[in-house]
Amino acid sequence: MEEAEFDGRGSRIRWTQTPGEEPARVYVHGLGAMSSVYHAHIASRPELAGRRSLFVDLPGHGLSDRPQDFGYTLDDHAGALAAALDAAGVTGAELIAHSMGGSVAVVLAHRRPDLVSRLALTEANLDAFPPPTAGSSGIASHTEDDFVNGGHARVLDGVGPLWAATMRLADPRALHRSAVGLRHGSRPVMRTLLEGLSVDRVYLQGALSGDLDGREALEAAGVRVVTVPDAGHNVMFDNPDAFTEAVAGAV
Repeated sequence: MEEAEFDGRGSRIRWTQTPGEEPARVYVHGLGAMSSVYHAHIASRPELAGRRSLFVDLPGHGLSDRPQDFGYTLDDHAGALAAALDAAGVTGAELIAHSMGGSVAVVLAHRRPDLVSRLALTEANLDAFPPPTAGSSGIASHTEDDFVNGGHARVLDGVGPLWAATMRLADPRALHRSAVGLRHGSRPVMRTLLEGLSVDRVYLQGALSGDLDGREALEAAGVRVVTVPDAGHNVMFDNPDAFTEAVAGAV
């Protein structure tokens, strides 16, 4: 396990990694998740063998520290991720990022283009204020104190076992602030940032999730949008073959 300070107060962001050739692949999880849980089974596939792989847990999640005075906005998470990559000596990485992690990756690519050569995004949040059915909306509908003092447990009871398994490891206050930060989005908003990037970009949308809003504009900006059959939000579990092809650049 590796670590780096991210807030100037001694808090540490942590990651595990496997050795291999550069450029590295950096896997970034979504809200309430962990990178190794969602991506290690993909990185170990033969099609992806031989590349250095980092599985980073964002602040407040998984193995990383959870300072109570941290903001947990998208900008904050992107800054912490940059600290991890700088400490790891990573430049020009391929970022494979899911859901909220995709939003963080887009912000990072905008802020630190030296760190990113390619984005492979899976159902990344591109717009502020998603619909009430979104997981972040349900968490952010609570006040912070209510979520910390009982709301977290109620949300855990209502989500599926996969998400609950990692969400229960996330700090409740960090989880709530991350959800609120995700709902507020970045400025400019993530969709605008993604359309303006010059790196290779692929966006995976699970067919079971429905049509991707603004697909034509994304494709006009050079983003390859791939609809993955037989998959919902968690494409890497629902259709790992298609997910691996996209990460490997085969689609």
